[in-house]
Order: sequence, then structure tokens, then C-alpha cells
Amino acid sequence: MYKIINLLFAVLILLFFFSVYNYYSSNKNIKNINLKRSNIQENLSSKTSNLPFLENDTNNVIEFNSSFSDEIKSNEQRNFWNLLKIK
Repeated sequence: MYKIINLLFAVLILLFFFSVYNYYSSNKNIKNINLKRSNIQENLSSKTSNLPFLENDTNNVIEFNSSFSDEIKSNEQRNFWNLLKIK
């Protein structure tokens, strides 16, 4: 009984893969794929040609902060290892 069920499942799986392969290799599907690819290329080219050009408005936006470099120059001893000590 189990052999018959296993054989039936194997046949169904093979039939499924065969039908999927036949669909994807059919001329109808290949024509649809090529048509969609050409439409995508046309849509992209039309949309990219109509993009607006934005002017640069970022002049003098970044201001350098020198206070951090002043903090680094201080010779204070770091306390990282003191945090790990048991009191």
C-alpha cells in the first residue's frame, strides 16, 4: 500500500515539474516576457528623461566644531579600568 502511495506522489511531483517546465519554455510565455521587458525599458527611459534638475543649495551648511579636538588634547586620565574594579 505504501509503495503505491509513494509511486503516486512521485508521479505527481514529476508531472508538476514537467508542466512547469513546459509553461516556462513555451513560446507564449517567452513572448510575454520579452514584451514586458521592452515596456519596462521604454517606461524607464521616458521617466528618466523627464526628471527635474535640482540646484545645489548646500553651500556653507557644515560648520566645523573644534571643541571636540580641545577635549582630546586634555591630559586627564581615563577611568575605564576603574569601572571594572570591584569596590
